[in-house]
Amino acid sequence: MKVLAKIPINVKIYNQSNNPLPAYETEGAAGLDLRAYLDGSESIMIWPGERKLINTGLYIEVPEGYEAQVRPRSGLALKKGITVLNTPGTIDSDYRGFIGVMLVNLGGEIVEIKDGDRIAQLVFNEVPKIKWKEVSSREELSNTDRGLGGFGSTGK
Repeated sequence: MKVLAKIPINVKIYNQSNNPLPAYETEGAAGLDLRAYLDGSESIMIWPGERKLINTGLYIEVPEGYEAQVRPRSGLALKKGITVLNTPGTIDSDYRGFIGVMLVNLGGEIVEIKDGDRIAQLVFNEVPKIKWKEVSSREELSNTDRGLGGFGSTGK
């Protein structure tokens, strides 16, 4: 069964780098790959346990009602121990600064990041606005099978 794709949203982007625009690497990919922009530097070394903010050279205008999430790339995480701090990192619709990616090396070896390396992925999501409905006690919240269970209460 073929599902009709949603109409793409238009997102304004300014690319300060010489890298291609973020792109989906496969037909079914949810995330667009973000690349490192080192602005003349040959590479950046990330030591085990160290974190670095990596510039992408990209500036975007996320449409109102959406967010862009910066997420790790699974291959970097598995093969090198590199992941994204503050993940997913949210880019709000009113932010106009550069897209930076906070990388951390959780592996045991130094990892070299070069200009143009794919370092993270960007996923767009709709974000509903909520309106609080304050109640006077916890008992006014509906009951569920899970109830108050949290922090590992559902098992392994």
